[in-house]
Amino acid sequence: MITIDVNVKNSPYKIYLGENILSLIGSELQKLKASSALIVTNTTVGPLYEEQISNICNAVVRTESVRLPDGEAYKNWDSVLMILNKLAGMKADRKSVVIALGGGVVGDLAGFAASIYMRGIRFIQVPTTLLAQVDSSVGGKTGMNMPYGKNMVGSFHQPSVVIADSNVLRTLPAREISAGLGEIIKHGMLADKDYFAELEAKMEQLRELEAEEIAKIVAGSCRIKSAVVSEDEKEAGRRACLNLGHTFGHAIEKLTGYGTWLHGEAVGCGLLLAAQTGRKLGKVSEEEVNKVELLLKRANLPTRIEGLSIDDAIEAMRGDKKSTSGVIHFVLMDGLGKSYVSEVPEEIIREVLLEGGYKP
Repeated sequence: MITIDVNVKNSPYKIYLGENILSLIGSELQKLKASSALIVTNTTVGPLYEEQISNICNAVVRTESVRLPDGEAYKNWDSVLMILNKLAGMKADRKSVVIALGGGVVGDLAGFAASIYMRGIRFIQVPTTLLAQVDSSVGGKTGMNMPYGKNMVGSFHQPSVVIADSNVLRTLPAREISAGLGEIIKHGMLADKDYFAELEAKMEQLRELEAEEIAKIVAGSCRIKSAVVSEDEKEAGRRACLNLGHTFGHAIEKLTGYGTWLHGEAVGCGLLLAAQTGRKLGKVSEEEVNKVELLLKRANLPTRIEGLSIDDAIEAMRGDKKSTSGVIHFVLMDGLGKSYVSEVPEEIIREVLLEGGYKP
């Protein structure tokens, strides 16, 4: 088992990575002196793991469950209310613990509900997708979508612990594995050139979830993200760079209807658009753009989307959380392994989108 410390000021916690470690949930509930627990899962993950986790938890504390509908389209207030109503109905108190059992959508919704129930109770992340294990379960970002944009409502609320069992990844469809690889590639692009090179060397093994290689890479991504989060918990500075590719990607998700593209797929396409923007600004070489494109393709991620309106995309990006007074700020590469946040002239963004398959 691998243990990674996330040294966030005032609320440090650990990430546990390994095989067959779901039983740790019981000992963590004991450490937290939980009065009760609520497992939040969805209609896909619940039938696979809910009974097992319920048995582990009930051996320690009274535990109930709630199953949300599955998909990004349900990352909304109705789902948050389902969780809040369940907590209130089971008479959960300030020592109760929410357990997020699922992917990024479940983790964001469960964490957000935990952050506002009784002004904040504790929660445990048990991520069941590759994307959630390497990204969304770490860092304390919680929230929900609005018609105006992705993750427009939410809070920073750190988990008490993250328990990432690699065995659960074996039930994932190939498309979900590729989506997780998109966020992994992002980490190499923004923070670690050597890590990116390791992904180039091992991509086929990662797609096949070879145990030794996937363990190393998941740990590598968690270390990159935890270091950034520990330095900048609430995205006042460096943490914004973790959104490389996301301004483009969130616009794709919004314009295609949440859930049509998986988050990691939209980010994958956004990563190439970000790299191409960097090339036009003289910060990224043609060779580096080609490396990014080839690695995304080897991960079975889309690198191009046809037919979306440039005007609609720019309007969607103006609603991005990094925008200020309608001015869009992009996370960009300063060569492989380095990143920064900057405004970009609109004419350059229009050129990049046009070349990327968008229509005028």
